[in-house]
Amino acid sequence: MGNALRGGYGEATRASRREKEEQSMALAGAPHYGLSDEELRTIPTVYRSDLFKGKLAVVTGAGSGFGFAIATLFARLGADLAILGRNEARLARAKAFLQNLGAAVYTEAFNIRDHERCAAYVANVWRQCGRLDVLINNAGGQFPQAALDFKPKGWTAVIDNNLNGTWYMMQAAAKSWVEHKVPGAIVNIVADFWRGMPGIAHTAAARAGVAYLSKSVAVEWAPLGIRVNCIAPGVLETSGFAHYPPEGLKTYTQANPMRRPGDVWDVAEASVYLAAPSSKFITGEVLTVDGGQQCWGDPWPTGRPDHFRLG
Repeated sequence: MGNALRGGYGEATRASRREKEEQSMALAGAPHYGLSDEELRTIPTVYRSDLFKGKLAVVTGAGSGFGFAIATLFARLGADLAILGRNEARLARAKAFLQNLGAAVYTEAFNIRDHERCAAYVANVWRQCGRLDVLINNAGGQFPQAALDFKPKGWTAVIDNNLNGTWYMMQAAAKSWVEHKVPGAIVNIVADFWRGMPGIAHTAAARAGVAYLSKSVAVEWAPLGIRVNCIAPGVLETSGFAHYPPEGLKTYTQANPMRRPGDVWDVAEASVYLAAPSSKFITGEVLTVDGGQQCWGDPWPTGRPDHFRLG
């Protein structure tokens, strides 16, 4: 990661964090999923504190989960932020938290399914903040359901959120960089779809679409100084765990060879790596953050069907 890095963790720090992570996993029915605000504020990072000083990062879906963690890390590294999401209350809470970390924060609440709102938002960021350096496309969502039970409305909602909305933000940001004659970096949060995603097939279709869209425009936009990469998270504990049934959560300790979920900080630090000068020669790539899930594991968000039970 080049000079984007500060000193690494010592063995004792790593062991302490690993123990804390394992204790914080909510699979046993704890009421809170994911890292607390205080943990996000204080958890160690490998990056230097002024890495993004003078830069502006847009983070979509920043009111909770991955997006909130990503925005927090950028703020801790000196960036100013423009955040968006659908829930005004969550955005207001996130804004106050990020401002407390020293970031200037611009917010708008809207749905990224709306192409015109996406374009207007990017224009407003330039007008209000004077720059845009990084776009983190995190907004989206899905629900666990067997594919035979999908209704057109549910299918379309997931595709609109996870594929179309991501594209609208990508295109708006890229056009703005061309207009202002400056380079830019895009990081799209997708999913660990490499072996399929039974139980959430709609999001597998959308996220794979984003990955190969990103590879395509990474080539088209390389002469413009625009880098486009993706992060494919595996099973990582976020507040979104609350939307999955207990029988689905039980399979998550069998999702990868590490036999545990990761956390939002894993994705936050990966996002910084791909947005920072550490990745100046990386574009069109998908960084998989999954504890080895693409090699071994069997997560079922809806719960494992009897046909697939062993023993």
